Amino acid sequence: MSRRVGAALVLVSSLALVAAAPVSEDTVRDIAAQLRCVVCQSLSVADSPSETAHQMREIIRERLAGGETPAQVTAYFVEKYGLWILLSPPKAGFSILVWIVPFAGLLAGLVVVALVVRRWSRRPPPAVAVAPPTDEAMRARIRRELAQTDHD
Repeated sequence: MSRRVGAALVLVSSLALVAAAPVSEDTVRDIAAQLRCVVCQSLSVADSPSETAHQMREIIRERLAGGETPAQVTAYFVEKYGLWILLSPPKAGFSILVWIVPFAGLLAGLVVVALVVRRWSRRPPPAVAVAPPTDEAMRARIRRELAQTDHD
């Protein structure tokens, strides 16, 4: 019962804040799309159906209504949860490896494929196997054996 009362109070206070200062739902969604849901972990706060994600969206809405910028709201969540909360790691410091390594791996793979194709294309064609010439005695034996199998 107290959970319902608490949820109702959060809803009423959220509605009061939204009514006091209108906040663009697109802005809330944009910020929520940058944050990882702490429950689902593979979904953004914008896409997660969890109660925690709903509460996080409400916090975003409240902070924006309170006059904070989207960068300040994002910084609040980073301060609270760390850089892990961001779905897209920052392009600075040690995290830059997350952005560089995939492209370096792709480039290295293309170089290896190019070298292998070049090596295959420069390889001389295989020599055609030439059967040793057969002498007249061998030809006569082959004819006899063929004739014998035709009669059987």
